[in-house]
This record gives sequence, structure tokens and C-alpha cells, in this order.
Amino acid sequence: MSESLKENSPKVEKAAKAQKLVGVKGMNDILPPDSARWEWLEGQVRDLMARYAYRSVRLPIVEPTALFVRGLGEVTDIVEKEMYSFEDRLNGEQLTLRPEGTAGLVRSVVEHKLLYEGGKRLYYMGPMFRHERPQRGRYRQFHQVGAEVLGFGGAEVDAELILLANDLWKVLGLKDVRLELNSLGQPVERQAHRAALIAHLEKHSDVLDEEAKRRLHSNPLRILDTKNPAMQSVVEAAPRLLDFLGEASLAHFNAVKAILDANGVAYSINPRLVRGIDYYNLTVFEFITTSLGSQGTICGGGRYDYLIEQVGGKPAPAVGWALGVERVLELIKEQGEALPDLAPDVYAIIPETAALPVAMQVLQTLRACGISAQMHAGTGEGMGSMKSQFKKADASGARFALVFGAEELAQGQVAVKSLRDGAGAQRTETLNTVAAWAHSLQSAL
Repeated sequence: MSESLKENSPKVEKAAKAQKLVGVKGMNDILPPDSARWEWLEGQVRDLMARYAYRSVRLPIVEPTALFVRGLGEVTDIVEKEMYSFEDRLNGEQLTLRPEGTAGLVRSVVEHKLLYEGGKRLYYMGPMFRHERPQRGRYRQFHQVGAEVLGFGGAEVDAELILLANDLWKVLGLKDVRLELNSLGQPVERQAHRAALIAHLEKHSDVLDEEAKRRLHSNPLRILDTKNPAMQSVVEAAPRLLDFLGEASLAHFNAVKAILDANGVAYSINPRLVRGIDYYNLTVFEFITTSLGSQGTICGGGRYDYLIEQVGGKPAPAVGWALGVERVLELIKEQGEALPDLAPDVYAIIPETAALPVAMQVLQTLRACGISAQMHAGTGEGMGSMKSQFKKADASGARFALVFGAEELAQGQVAVKSLRDGAGAQRTETLNTVAAWAHSLQSAL
């Protein structure tokens, strides 16, 4: 072929290799077996919430940006620099991926007039989003469980929520968790304290870092929560909000403490505990662990009697908390708490494809009886050797192997082999009485 012909001949271009796509940093896949641990934790939460007569709500992930600006406060760190906000290209609406759950729940309560017939006890679970530097126990997509009581102003519901969280730690087997309490009083009391606090901090402006100076006149309470060692002596000497509380606020706080005392719940008073969101008043609290380094708070909340009005509803009291699911699971792992056995009860070993119809019929009957059953799946070219199937059965963690051998099937039977007794004890069961012996296969009776 001449050079000219070669030049004019069609060229077959190699298809460009598709670029490998990975998840967004700080937004993690939750895969087996970890996903089972999440489901176990969620199940424990649902069971406990039911015992306290709290009802589940499922809320949108996206909310109007104005909800968080109004509800959380314009000068909170969340609103200033952590929210994922964007404009809806269809209508120009300003939207935000929810950075926390309380504001959305309150919006829903107001929109659907849920308090029309009286107060409500509600809870939610789901992902939240904040644009921050990913680190242990702190991610851009993280998950919260929240419990909220709306429409009741008494100190007893503050205490009930704390008792609920405390019971959850017991259910989960967590030990290294302590409770800190404070009262933020009412707005008029906070204003008086605020003026005294600003005056105190201004006297020591030379010690304040840039973050504190920025917050001095916008949100001085947050300065009390600083971790800067150079500011600790100034913060320690600052006026205490507790000293500015009136009679009603003190009575509310004392009532909460009395209920906790009566139920043997240990706590310490932390006058510097302010929480990071503007909507709180009266009781605030945190459950803290020392096992997770700097990310010590695993659950926090308090009373927010003015938020419902702020988002457009009729004034009504409310109180709630939220816990970080990732942090709780990390703490369970850190403390070496045993989680339930998540392995299947049985693994079906099927030497020949001819046995599949009978084997799958048996497995369906077992599943209908509540047995967790995993079937060995072939490659499309056969079922594989018995040795390889037993190897996979053992790796599955199943307590028993069901062996559908030709000899057993001919006699209307299946072999049941123990995988966990150390001896491999084996017996046979009849195929026409599966429901009668199914219960003997359950790992947890």
C-alpha cells in the first residue's frame, strides 16, 4: 500500500479510558459489614423511642436557606462558613443542604400545624451536611439522631430528654460518657450578662485572638467556648451567666436537676457550656466522652422556646437534642463493645445445579420462618467444588451448613452440618417438615 493510501485510510481511534470516579471527600460510603452496625444502632434507637412514646418524622434534606439564617443565627459558624448553599436554577430559590435537624423539624411542625391538638414528642434520623475539614468523627456528610419535644414548657420534659439519652448509652453499653449542664436563662437575663461579658472582655482585648475579636459584639457567648490556651484565664474570670438568672429561670434549672438526682443521673455544672447555635434558652446540656480525642461531644441539646416563632409559627416552647451517629459508633468500637451476631443462620451448599429447585424451595420456607439463609451461588458454569463451598460457608459466619447432596435428596432429606461447634456435628432433616425444625437453626434464641 502506497504512503498516500495509508494516509487516507480511516483511522480507528482507541477509546479513551474512562476516568475513575470517586466519592466526595468527607462523604463516605457505608458498606457491609459496617452498614449492619448502623442498622443495629438505628434499631436500638427506634425501640427506645417507642418506649418513651416518641414518634418518627422524615424530613427533606434540602431546605430554604433563609430557614437556617433565621433559625441558627447569621453569625453562627454554621451559617457563616459551613453550609452547602446553592441557587435553584429553575426558579432562583436559595436552597441549602441541611446542616442540622432542629430547624427543619420546627419548619415542618409550623407548616403542618402539628401543635394544633397539643404538644408532640418526635424524633428523626438522617444525613446532615457541613463544609468543614474532614477528620476523625467529623465529616462533610454526617448523620444525626434527634429527639424533640414541642409544645411543653415544663422542666420535666428537659429532664425526660436527658433521661432518654442516658438510657440510650445503657442500651448501647457505653460507659465513658459524662453529662454537663448549664442554663442560658431568658433573653433579658442574657442581655444583662452580655453587657457585663463584653465589658470584661474589652478590658482584656490584648489577649483576645482574631476569632474572639470578631465575635466580641456579635456573639460574645461563643468566646466562652474557646480552646485557645492564652485566653483561658480571661474566660475563667468572666461573669457567669448563672449569676444573672432570675427566680423563674433558676427554678426551672433546679427542677431539671432534682429529677436527674432522683433518677441517679450524674452530672456536672459547666457555666461555660453555651452550645454553638443561637436559638437555645434555659437548659443546655452535652454528653461528653474522653475516648475520641478532640471530638468529645457525642450528644448535645437544650431548650429553644423562641425558635418556633422565629420561623413563622405561633409562640410555643420546645426542647431537644441531637447525637452524632458516627461518633457513637466510633465510641462503641473504641470501648470494644460486642455487637450482635450479624452472620446468617445457615449457608446452603448445593453440589449440583439439579438440586437448585428443591434447595431454593427449602430456603424460602426457612426465610418465611424467620431464618436468615444464604445460598451458594454458582459462576454460570457450575456450582463449584464442595471444598470451595464449605470454605465460603465458613467465611460467611453461618452457624450451620445445609448440604443438598444427591444422596440426601433421593431420600427426601437434607444434611445439617454444624460449623461452629468445633467438631462439625452433622444430622439429617426431612424436606417435608422444614417448618418444624427451622427454629433449631437460629443463632440467637
